[in-house]
Amino acid sequence: MTTTGRSDGRSSRWTEHRRVRRVEFVTAAVESVRRTGPELAVDDVARTAGVSKTVLYRYFTDKDELVDAVLEQISTEILLPRLLGELAIDRATDRDRLRAVVAAFVAIIEEEPALYRFAYAQAGRSGRADLVAQTEREVAEALAWVMGERLTSLGRSPEGTQTWAYGVVGMVQLAAHWWSTERSVTAADLVDQLTVLAWGGLSALLPPAPGE
Repeated sequence: MTTTGRSDGRSSRWTEHRRVRRVEFVTAAVESVRRTGPELAVDDVARTAGVSKTVLYRYFTDKDELVDAVLEQISTEILLPRLLGELAIDRATDRDRLRAVVAAFVAIIEEEPALYRFAYAQAGRSGRADLVAQTEREVAEALAWVMGERLTSLGRSPEGTQTWAYGVVGMVQLAAHWWSTERSVTAADLVDQLTVLAWGGLSALLPPAPGE
């Protein structure tokens, strides 16, 4: 093997080692937030991972980079799989599909309250990517696609589906965020109320499916 070949091999192994360690540290940070609350403390992350802060900062340039990585994991491993998964499931009616997505979002708030509060506390950080907004965009775009497919399959124009989708996602997110602290109604009642409100608008725009 040439010197270049050995060098490339070492570089590849280091790159993979670095990737694996970063994943371990981000997972430790997620567990730290779950245990201690939405205020991420680097000292606690290091203790959870069983390393010093010095070691931790070999893999992240600063706390902001660690926070970004934690937000990305919350988005890609918790929020999006759950919400997009519900949208992808064929259900008897469009209303049933809408209710399932609303219920999934409310369930996430109930099951992961610390991660939810952490994620939304980081929204709009100056100079950083807003992964919360990106998650909302991805869900809205997926909902728009689903509605567009329904209309197109019936020979109708999909124009307006993005407006409807972003409106629904924004309404559900804001109402659920209010509920996450107020808890003035039960989770089941919240899901029912939001479904009724959202479907009241969408039912006037989407043609009824069989069974509706």
